[in-house]
Amino acid sequence: MRTKPVLLVIAHGSRDPRHAATVHALVRRVRSLRPGLRVETGFLDFNVPSVRGVLESLAAEGVRDVVALPLLLTRAFHAKADIPAVLREAPARLRIRQAAVLGPSPLLLTALERRLYEAGLTPADKSSTGVVLASAGSSDPEAIAVIAEIAREWRRTGWCAVRPAFASAALPRTEDAVRELRDLGCARVAVAPYVLAPGFLPDRIARGAGEADVLAEVLGPAPEVARVLLQRYDAARAPALAAVGA
Repeated sequence: MRTKPVLLVIAHGSRDPRHAATVHALVRRVRSLRPGLRVETGFLDFNVPSVRGVLESLAAEGVRDVVALPLLLTRAFHAKADIPAVLREAPARLRIRQAAVLGPSPLLLTALERRLYEAGLTPADKSSTGVVLASAGSSDPEAIAVIAEIAREWRRTGWCAVRPAFASAALPRTEDAVRELRDLGCARVAVAPYVLAPGFLPDRIARGAGEADVLAEVLGPAPEVARVLLQRYDAARAPALAAVGA
């Protein structure tokens, strides 16, 4: 029987201990959804274990196949440069496939709405509520365009309006998007952080939401996020399975 590739979840890492705790909670949920799948976690910076250290340990155990999954919502610098560079330095015996980033995905929109409803909104509030889709931000035009498109798609599901905002590297900021929705005439304004874990930039988003009526929690270990991880893992495995007829 062919052994399933190990799923290596690659997180950015942070000095904020809430970041690693949230990543580990998400990984635990992934494991609960797919018993029998080996899931490891590695960090690019600040936290241990490092991605390099996990890959070396797997190789030393005799593992051959790994799916490396960037715990990122957009395909920006880390997915395009940092992570491939680390994977190129992995032990030669490992066969590594890099999975796609998590976003965009309809499941992530469902997770965003879950967080808004947990913060006090109801489905009946949608038509009168403007939402700020608050991202960490990026200098990569592709990543910014993706966030803008997600906002347009989410608006079509019935919200009064949806505006993208960014905590860094791009405009508008969260507080400016909140004011824009007020001026637009939305009865209430909610901020939905499109981020996976707490940290410096999510805290900036929260400060920018000071004039909003509702601030949702980060996506964190939402079940929809865990399901997206498994979808990306399965998609990365698919070419190899087809090649061997598995």
